Amino acid sequence: MSTISAATVKELRDKTGAGMMDCKQALQETNGDMEAAIDLLRKKGLSKAAKKADRIAAQGLVGVASKVKSGAVVEVNSETDFVARNPQFQEMVQTITALALGANGDLAKLLATAYPGSQGTVEDQIKEAIATIGENMTVRRAAALSVKEGVVADYVHSKSGDGIGKIGVLVALDSAGDTTALEALGRQLAMHIAATSPQVVNVEDLSKEAIDRERAIYVEQAKAEPRNAGKSDEILAKASEGRLQKEFISQAVLLKQVFVIDGKATVAEILKSAEKDVGAPVKVTGFVRYALGEGIEKKEEDFAAEVAKTVGAAAKG
Repeated sequence: MSTISAATVKELRDKTGAGMMDCKQALQETNGDMEAAIDLLRKKGLSKAAKKADRIAAQGLVGVASKVKSGAVVEVNSETDFVARNPQFQEMVQTITALALGANGDLAKLLATAYPGSQGTVEDQIKEAIATIGENMTVRRAAALSVKEGVVADYVHSKSGDGIGKIGVLVALDSAGDTTALEALGRQLAMHIAATSPQVVNVEDLSKEAIDRERAIYVEQAKAEPRNAGKSDEILAKASEGRLQKEFISQAVLLKQVFVIDGKATVAEILKSAEKDVGAPVKVTGFVRYALGEGIEKKEEDFAAEVAKTVGAAAKG
């Protein structure tokens, strides 16, 4: 059995809200596999978090830009929020976002793009900003959407300026309908996506593995209920389909979600009803949602250890 560190146990506890001993036992049973341990705690009903909750640490800004039939979104990170409020940094992110439209979401191409008003590229500009502002920065990721007919709408949440903020969303609508009506609909859908963070557009876009994983968790949870004692996995799987639809699919799939602005109809129903105003069928062909720092673990500093290390180094010097 592999040795489980206290830091790993704490990480699992932070992600699930389960007790320390339960986390330690889960990690031991899964040989330290974090994802498997999360699933195990969920199956036992001990996890208070159904989704992986990475601790957001990176600062900076997310930028979005759109030109009717195309749009781009980028994330530019800094070490502190203080730099994210710096007008020079904000202007740089806005410029890089505009350039991302031409790079079609290709990060390498974006970094190699000439930066306006300078002799160098976007990558060179980042290096210059690091030297000027005195803090590490990086263009972490970029994406783009486009349609042959219709619009690409955007939305920024927690805005710091034009097209920049903490969450950026693009949504592509394919339609031959009225552009003005499509843009209004697209903005509402982008706001909805910012609030609900769906995984995919359609049920068909969900992988079989993802569905099977959720179904297995619901079956294991059902097994733990006394009233289900002796029932076969097949019966429990059928009985769990309702939960699978309500708690997973209707939350993960955009078209199945209840539209937050309406609070009653699903997104699919909203699209259908919008056809009258738009004057043609409307189809969501894709979306991108960037939340600042998502998926980046925060490095936790042990202040006491840092002091001891500094004192030790000074003593040796």
